[in-house]
Amino acid sequence: MTVVDDLWYRADLAEQEAEQTYHRLLDDRDDVMEFTRTRYVSRPRFETITERIQDNGLPYGAHMVVSRDDGALLLVRHDAVGKWVLPGGEVGPAESFREAARRELAEEAGIGADFDDLALLGRVQFYCNEYETWGVLPIYEGHATETSLTVADPDGEITDADWFRSLPEDTRDRDVLVRFRDRELDN
Repeated sequence: MTVVDDLWYRADLAEQEAEQTYHRLLDDRDDVMEFTRTRYVSRPRFETITERIQDNGLPYGAHMVVSRDDGALLLVRHDAVGKWVLPGGEVGPAESFREAARRELAEEAGIGADFDDLALLGRVQFYCNEYETWGVLPIYEGHATETSLTVADPDGEITDADWFRSLPEDTRDRDVLVRFRDRELDN
């Protein structure tokens, strides 16, 4: 009996969903800063990522870059990743990307924010042996309405939250955030 590996097909379906999501998010927006990331992953991880992207185009959910009055940015400590990251996560079945980002901000840092719009849009390429796909990473911009931080992550992935005027070296996508901050300061 021949076993057919349909992972290439599922990866292609994921790419189609990502493409639609990408264009929907960029529609009528010309000030979104775009970036690209590449990830090489194991087959089990690639299968999980492919399933997530097929759902809504997002491998990692929706995120927020939040500032306070003095220009400091909010980061949360994701112990499994071993880095400081932007607050964010998976989008629930009945949530918009923006609603998910707002909920994740409340869970991971215990604060609210006045929302601006989509600030950053990442294209994350995934490779596993001969397979490849990509997904979208939307990052919304917000200004903190409160600054006292409390971590209440129900998943237990986030162990700390803090404000940074100077981003730590172990910040995921640090280069993107530095470029974003520089662009915002120029405007």
